Amino acid sequence: MSPDSKRGPRADASRNAARLVAAAREVLAEAGNDAAFDVIARRAGVGNATLYRHFPTRADLLVAVYADEVAALCDRGTRLLEAPEPVDALFAWLDEFTVHVATKRALALAATEETAERRTALFHQWHAAITSTADRLVDRARPALRDEVTALDLLTLASGAAATTGAAHARRLVALLRTGVTTGG
Repeated sequence: MSPDSKRGPRADASRNAARLVAAAREVLAEAGNDAAFDVIARRAGVGNATLYRHFPTRADLLVAVYADEVAALCDRGTRLLEAPEPVDALFAWLDEFTVHVATKRALALAATEETAERRTALFHQWHAAITSTADRLVDRARPALRDEVTALDLLTLASGAAATTGAAHARRLVALLRTGVTTGG
């Protein structure tokens, strides 16, 4: 094994990958999940060969974009753990989660359409990260929540709302949910 093979990616390669994911997020939001790779490469300021070197398939790129979206959602939840009002923090994050599910579902499905095994592993990883974030927010808000309410309950209800209606209506439903799961108004 050469000394070079023990090193991580070069700094410019890491920057290119990050630029490609950022460009892909923008282009996918504008043109949908079937956006042309050359448009993404051009937006990132790299050639197609660089794009394919980092992301050999469309699914690889979509996975990177969606994984980044999940990480951002979970990071937001972690920051909200420091908010002064735990219930407000929980429901602010659930609001963002609801919008995430309503607007990113097609991306998540497209990112994992290659094989059932890949989909199962990735969805498990993403679900675990989101559930962990929700658990911490619920634990912090626990004194103001009904005893039987769990993070999984809230995620299921918010997901159901987001999957069956548009983002705006789903957000309204999650706001109404707050009155049913908190104690003493």
